[in-house]
Amino acid sequence: MPRSSRSTSAKGGQVTLAMVAARAGVSPQTVSNAINSPAMLRPETLERVSRVIEEMGYRPSRAAQTLRTRSSRLIGYGVQPGPASSPVLDRFLHALSQAADEAGYRILLFAAPPGLPSLDGYEELLDQHEVDGFVLSGTEHGDPRQAWLAKRDVPFVGFGRMWSGRQIGDWVDVDGASGTDAAVEHLVSLGHRRIAFLGWERGSSAAGDDRAEGWLRAMRRHGLPTRGRRAQSVNEIDAARTAVRPLLDGGATAVIAASDMLALGCYQTLRERGAAPGRDVAVVGFDDSPTAGLLFPALTSVAQPLEEVGRECVRLLLARIGTPDAAPERLLLEPSLVVRDSAQAVGGGADGGRSTGAGPVNGGSAEGSSAGRDSAGSNAPSDSASGSGSASSGSVPGSSSADNNSPAHGSSASSSPAGSSAAGRGSAQNSAPGSNSAVGDAPRGSASAESALAE
Repeated sequence: MPRSSRSTSAKGGQVTLAMVAARAGVSPQTVSNAINSPAMLRPETLERVSRVIEEMGYRPSRAAQTLRTRSSRLIGYGVQPGPASSPVLDRFLHALSQAADEAGYRILLFAAPPGLPSLDGYEELLDQHEVDGFVLSGTEHGDPRQAWLAKRDVPFVGFGRMWSGRQIGDWVDVDGASGTDAAVEHLVSLGHRRIAFLGWERGSSAAGDDRAEGWLRAMRRHGLPTRGRRAQSVNEIDAARTAVRPLLDGGATAVIAASDMLALGCYQTLRERGAAPGRDVAVVGFDDSPTAGLLFPALTSVAQPLEEVGRECVRLLLARIGTPDAAPERLLLEPSLVVRDSAQAVGGGADGGRSTGAGPVNGGSAEGSSAGRDSAGSNAPSDSASGSGSASSGSVPGSSSADNNSPAHGSSASSSPAGSSAAGRGSAQNSAPGSNSAVGDAPRGSASAESALAE
């Protein structure tokens, strides 16, 4: 329902529910129903009352609503304290807060301890009855939160898949494997064959492993060698500078990095050697941080649709609050490859803006196009060596959208819940510093890629 910033009458007094009822020509109970149970009213009555509420600037008492409905209208979200803000996390929180506000909710932030996900803070908030549900991010292998909340019938939605065990609850994620797959496709189209991957330490991040899998899948599909083409590093520039050296020594003509932070480390090593990113070695990052377009040369990077992730998290959570027993809904969204000068053809020939992968490219919106929902919760692994999979919408001919950890792109592992739309969704993995697709793909304890890039 539209809300006005006005909260007083023309005479300066507080607008009350009784005043709205008198002007609308209905009972106070009808006004209450319009606010709390709109489905009980006839459309014409609801429209008339809503119009008067907007005209008078009436804002119902949140405390009174809480007493009536036992709802706090608050959504809990745990954030890990860090030395600096992350643009990726900021974008997600902004989208989450805006979507919640439009639905009449507020986001209640609380500090989560560093390291692997824990239950600290969740039980305390529930004991105080201060939240109606939670949005989780930074989901990882062995994450205890989903099962703990589900056992207590607490509504929640994950920004990030469950990476181990049986699937529990609703989630939204970004397909990191699809993003790196698209990056390989683009580099192959430019003539590159010795394409290396600079990722995080194996097992340190489920999202990082997923991004590495997309590179591996695409390389195998094209019959390109991978031995000696993969290096790992913590998410820090200096560590990345050291880790990328063997890849360059081995003759790599292109490097795909698991984050823009790692890509910046690659930039520095190339310059130390008198080589130029883009001209001598193509470089592709991940997250499309604000700094990516400011670097020289501007960094080609995989962008996550974080605004869409925020909206979908709120939608799924409110649906779960309203219908606790509904079938779980799980969305895998497509990222997009934003092509800039750091990805040029072998020999330094600039590519005029061509790119591969699902979603807009060459400076297009980070909101990648997507199609497909998984509402069954079945995420059976596929054969990573085969490279087979259904082609996702927007990918170049011959590319595969299959995901080792998710349903094939553009398709659903099982039918979606009744009433859910399959159009306009896709498959993907979450990512943002500190979570898997959830907010933060960087391994725990590592610095924020975006923060370091800005320093």
